[in-house]
Parts: sequence; structure tokens; C-alpha cells
Amino acid sequence: MCGIVGVLGRHEAAPILVEALKRLEYRGYDSAGIATVNDGDLDRRRAVGKLINLQDLLVHDPLAGKSGIGHTRWATHGQPNVNNAHPHKTQRVAVVHNGIIENFRDLREELAKQGVGYETDTDTETVALLTQSYLDEGLDPHDAATRTIARLEGAYALCFLFEGEEDLMIAARKGSPLAVGHGDGEMFVGSDAIALAPMTDKITYLAEGDIAYITRDSLKIIDGEGRIANREMRVIQIDTTSVDKGGHKHFMAKEIAEQPSVLANSLGYYIKDGQVELPDGGIDFASIDRLTMVACGTAFYACLTAKYWFEQIARMPVEIDVASEFRYREPPISKGTAALFVSQSGETADTLAALRYCEGKADKILSVVNVPESSIARESDLALPILAGAEIGVASTKAFTCQLTVLAILAVKAAQDRGHMDAAQAAEALEKIKSVPALMNQALSLGERTNDVSKLLAEARDILFLGRGPMYALAHEGALKLKEISYIHAEAYASGELKHGPIALVDKHVPVIVMAPRDALFDKTISNMQEVMARGGKVLLITDKQGAKEAGDGVWETILMPEVDPFVAPILYAIPAQLIAYHTAVAKGTDVDQPRNLAKSVTVE
Repeated sequence: MCGIVGVLGRHEAAPILVEALKRLEYRGYDSAGIATVNDGDLDRRRAVGKLINLQDLLVHDPLAGKSGIGHTRWATHGQPNVNNAHPHKTQRVAVVHNGIIENFRDLREELAKQGVGYETDTDTETVALLTQSYLDEGLDPHDAATRTIARLEGAYALCFLFEGEEDLMIAARKGSPLAVGHGDGEMFVGSDAIALAPMTDKITYLAEGDIAYITRDSLKIIDGEGRIANREMRVIQIDTTSVDKGGHKHFMAKEIAEQPSVLANSLGYYIKDGQVELPDGGIDFASIDRLTMVACGTAFYACLTAKYWFEQIARMPVEIDVASEFRYREPPISKGTAALFVSQSGETADTLAALRYCEGKADKILSVVNVPESSIARESDLALPILAGAEIGVASTKAFTCQLTVLAILAVKAAQDRGHMDAAQAAEALEKIKSVPALMNQALSLGERTNDVSKLLAEARDILFLGRGPMYALAHEGALKLKEISYIHAEAYASGELKHGPIALVDKHVPVIVMAPRDALFDKTISNMQEVMARGGKVLLITDKQGAKEAGDGVWETILMPEVDPFVAPILYAIPAQLIAYHTAVAKGTDVDQPRNLAKSVTVE
């Protein structure tokens, strides 16, 4: 979602703010702006669209000052235009905000009775106007911001800058992540550590309900109970080259190519001497009767894949749910249940809310995350890092395959703990997982083939994906990837469900992508594929050499994959799904890394 940066520095703030905002572009945004204090005067610049538009504006209309705040906005309230762009500013205060202020209408009505008018359609402007009203009553900036924050309902990360205050920022966090960076006579604020990496590696993460009062030489944090809080300052190792494309045209292409190496990192972290080793004491699945898995988007499809693994090899009942629905169903959580939450950012609002619903109900709360310092990780009994490294492209690639890898390893441990695998069988299963990086390198060589096929797919308006067993989950992920970045309507179905309705959609204009490694369900999948071809449908078959031979004639196009054990086929078959989406988007000329309307980290419900 929206990106926030703040600087109390020793150098001109505007270029620092813009560079920090560039590192947050991956979150998705539709406008950007900055505000600074210079010789006591508070001023701002804002622009719609990409950051280059803000940079051009600053060339022609510079903004001086060594104290400033910046923002990339993903619109929630009000259209993406200059008027609604952040920072929102009154005479004496500027505010940037990530989240949603749920009671802004009530506050707006209250202020309107005092004769306060509005200039924007946003909920955030209310925060600035309310703060200004308290300043007008004679409160100092500390008290005005504190009193404003106490009135807010909803989710927010906030950063305030005040006229006449060149050595003060105030930041607050409730529901949306926010971090404070420590420099040498400088202080910084950022939505995440990536934004601050070039300036500092010393980070303090604000906890839920915290308010931070920041000067160049001090940080005072007050918790949600009004008490002084001593939050840990951590030294964070972030590769500052992670936001570089590394010679690739897009971040997505780079991140697809990185998958063999990042998977190898995960394997080395979790598998030692042929055994699974989990951090922080791990978990004994022998004491767990049931697993509830909750996630959003791509992470949900990782859970859907893992459901097959846990149920088939560990014989453990698994329930999966999309996080945005889970807690509103108020599901009963029985004794002996472990709840597992999957999130790349570790800050996904719906997933975090679902985790908090399970607190005190589930016997154990687990998380699979890419950011070990995230809220979901910190609030879990056991956090399992996927070690994918920073993922900048909005469409998840390497995070997805790393999530699958960690979940597969976890399923093996569950099978062994529950007595459904002995040590030798577990070691054999782990060897199968360890074979995936090398197979991925082979699959990545299919880039030219998928490029050729994708040029044909780019002409379609609708595309269907089919799969059986774990490949059903991969079909969903393939359809999601294609929708996200090419804007082609795509749907996924279990192959066996095709004749229960979706086959009505099949004609020569609707390509059907069939994901069919030669596994126990291969013959049934091919039978469903034949039903498509009998009705004039164009089939793109993704299978191995033997599978293509057995499928017979009549297939429109085929992508040949390396032979792979069925257990780990879903991890490997993510590669062609990603490459098809990528090359189709390139063929259509869409914005691959920052597709329209999407945000990388969804920190509001």
C-alpha cells in the first residue's frame, strides 16, 4: 500500500525523500508528494502518476529544507489526483498516512460545525484539519498530534511535520507498519526498512498503538497505554542492491531468475544432515490434530497447494481460508488446532486480523513470512522465514515458490512427527525437495519458448487454466498471475469440474492452459483436455516429454518441462505459469512491475 518516509537530516531533504520513495514504488501507488520545513516555513509539492512526475516538478519548482516527509499514495478515499495526493497540509501541519480512518465522516461533521472547510475527498485531510484545530486552541505540536491520534478509529501509519519545527517529527502506528531509523545526528521514518536502507541499518519498529516523538538526537515512544516504551533498536541487514534490476528489463524477470538461488537458501536453512530443523524450538505435530491455514492472494494458493501435502503425507486434516473472510465467519477453533498464516510482507491487514482472532484459541500460531521483523512474525509462536529476499515486483514469484518450499518441508516434518514417515522416508522426501533448484534452472531455459507462446496468448480476451490435485492450486496461481499483469481475464478450474459448467465457455477463441505433470492423475487430466479439444478449444499443454507423447495429437501448443517427482511438481510448475504471465504482459505492453490498481503490501482491509 502507500509508502511513507520522513527525514530529519543534515542535508537537503527533497532528494533524499524522493530516492527513499523510489525504494517503496514496489508497494504500488498512483500519486506522490513531499513536504519540507525550511526556515520555519512549511511547504509541499505533489504530482499524479509515477515519481518521475514529482521529480520533474521539483526541478522547476524546488523545495528546500533539511526536514521533510514524503508519500506514495494508493487511492482509497477519493480519486488519484493532485488535490487528493499526500502530504495533506494546513497552515501549520502536514500529514502523510497509510491506512483508513474509519470515523473520518464523524470528525469531518464535527469540524464543519466549527466552520472548518474541506479541500479534498480523502479521510487523511481530516487528520491534518483536526490537528490544526488543536494547534489553534493553543496546544503545542506534541499535544495537538497526541490528541488527534487519540480521536482516530481505524488503521493507520502517520507522520506529522509542523511549521516552525525543523527538529521534530511525530509518527504513530496502528494496524499499518512503521519504522524509525537512527543515523548520526539524523533520524528517519519509513513504512519499511527497505526505504531507509541507504541511510541507516539501525531500525526501531513501532508496535501497535505506539506514538513516536522524534528529533535528530532523540526518540521517545509512548505505547497505547500512555506509558514510555523502550523498543529494541535492531541492526537490519538489507542488501541495498535488492532494488536494482540486475541487468533485467523488469524486477519480475529478475525475481523469476533468482528462484533457484533463493530456494537453495531456504533449503540450507531448514534441512540439516537429512533432517528438518526449525527455528525457536520448532513444533511437534504429534500434539496437533488439525491445521487451519489462512492467507490472501498468491499466499492463499500456496496454502491450497500445501493442503494436499499435509493431508496426503501427514494425514492431517487441513482447513484453508482467505483471510478477508476468515474472522467474519467467526469459525470455532477446536482444541488441538494449529493456525498457520502465510504472508510475504508479514503485514497483510486481513491476515494479521485473522491471526489476532486465533490468539488464545489455537494451540499454536505459526507464520510463514518473508520479513522476520514483521507484525505477523512478531505475533506468532513460531515464525518461519522463507528467505526470498526483497521482492519488488507486485506480482509475487520467488516469494511464492519459497512459501511452497517451506510448507513442503513443514509437511514432511508433520508426517514424521505423526508417524506416517520414518526417518528414511522423510530423508527421501527432503531429497526430492532439494532437487527443485536444479530443475528450476532447466525450466528457466524455457523462456524463449514461453515467449513465443505468449505472443499468441496476448491476442486472447479470456483464458482458462485447468489442473488436478495440487496442480489445481497452480492453475489458480497461473490465472492470477496472468490477470494481475496482462489484464487478460483468466479463470482456473479443477479439470474434473470442467463439464459441470465451464466447458460452455470453450471455443476457438478461448485458449485453455492445462498443467499436467505425468502423475497419478495425468490420465484423468488428459481425458478432460480431450473434452476441450473435441469442442474446438485450443489447448496449451504444460507437461514433460513422456506426458506430451501420451497426450497424443491435436494439442495446439506444448511446453515441455523436466521430469519431476509429483510431490514437488507444484513448485517447479510455478515457473512456466510465471513466464507465461510475464511474456504475455510484455507482449501487451502493460506495466509488468507495477500493474494498475494493485499494491504489493495490502495493509488495509
